[in-house]
Amino acid sequence: MEKIEVRIQKTYGNDDIPLPRYMTNQAAGMDIFAAVIEEEIILPGQRKKIPTGIKIALPEGYEAQIRPRSGLAVNQGITLLNSPGTIDADYRGEIALIVINLGEEPFIVKRGMRLAQMIIQKICRLDWVETAELTNTSRGNGGFGHT
Repeated sequence: MEKIEVRIQKTYGNDDIPLPRYMTNQAAGMDIFAAVIEEEIILPGQRKKIPTGIKIALPEGYEAQIRPRSGLAVNQGITLLNSPGTIDADYRGEIALIVINLGEEPFIVKRGMRLAQMIIQKICRLDWVETAELTNTSRGNGGFGHT
């Protein structure tokens, strides 16, 4: 498996927040942690921007995708808006999470809790080639519910 080095910086006052990390040997995503100063309560239907306490410098040609954690989604109804969120290679600000509570009970975000996951992906750029016709496939223009 290919590995790349990525520079990461903790924001001021967040030395106690763990760096993103893989929780198993074959995990695709690294868990990232909440860097709230004090507990944040997210009421049902409410959304809040939650800091992670980290900034990253991805190499050109890569992106970071921020995704919800499935356990929080199924057990508490906690997910992320703008999901997956994209962190571009030229972004140098703190990564923040837009957390929404779709559950029925208030959710408490505690400092250092695993709140999302981050996946690093290679990207490519494309050049559009405008054409009068596209090649046909067996699916054609079959959309939602087609298969």
